[in-house]
Amino acid sequence: MALPKLNTPTYELELPSTGEKIKYRPFLVKEQKILMMAQEGQNENEIAEAMGGLVNDCTFGVIDSKTSPMFDIEYIFLKVRGKSVGDKIELNVTCPDDGETSAPVTIDIDEIQVHMLEEHTNEINISDDVKVFLRYPVLSDMKNVKSDTNNVDKVFNILNNCITSIHFGDDVYNKVDLTEKDINEFVEQFTSEQFDTMVKFFDTMPKMRHIVNVTNPKTKVTSEVVLEGLESFLE
Repeated sequence: MALPKLNTPTYELELPSTGEKIKYRPFLVKEQKILMMAQEGQNENEIAEAMGGLVNDCTFGVIDSKTSPMFDIEYIFLKVRGKSVGDKIELNVTCPDDGETSAPVTIDIDEIQVHMLEEHTNEINISDDVKVFLRYPVLSDMKNVKSDTNNVDKVFNILNNCITSIHFGDDVYNKVDLTEKDINEFVEQFTSEQFDTMVKFFDTMPKMRHIVNVTNPKTKVTSEVVLEGLESFLE
């Protein structure tokens, strides 16, 4: 006689990028095991692969982690984790008044939201007649960057991956019609100021953000600390 199938509860969340409401479920033990094994191996590609597969499965295939913005994937993953192992996160946060003492804080996952700055745009004006349009990084952009790559090359790799089109006046050059060499040579022509304008897109793009009050146990000073990005909410 076959054992009965267990019913898994479902929940609803609002997708940060579109506002669409989707269903999701907690992860199962077999899925948690895959994720834990990847984390123990400390291989960034394996962790990204496990997280992406978990998000795909726990949203019943509605979300494709290969094409969805990273901030959507991170937000969904945190929500799934909350319903799987608990809605409260216990973190040790460095107190900003002395920069070295840690203090514990408790965060409710339901209070963590994705924030977008008003000045954020994917249309980057390089000069009076040149514009570049960018897309948000996806999981594969992070997976394709080797772990031993230096920070400068990582920025270049992700930036090049996220360019969707380049406009010279009325002429439009789409990414699909360009080679990697074409894009590399184009980006390498930038001045430092132009490059910083491109990087601003990534600095201001939507990300999970939450403010906590932390009291230094040594100095008794209470300060506000801003936590941003998935890594800030995981220990």
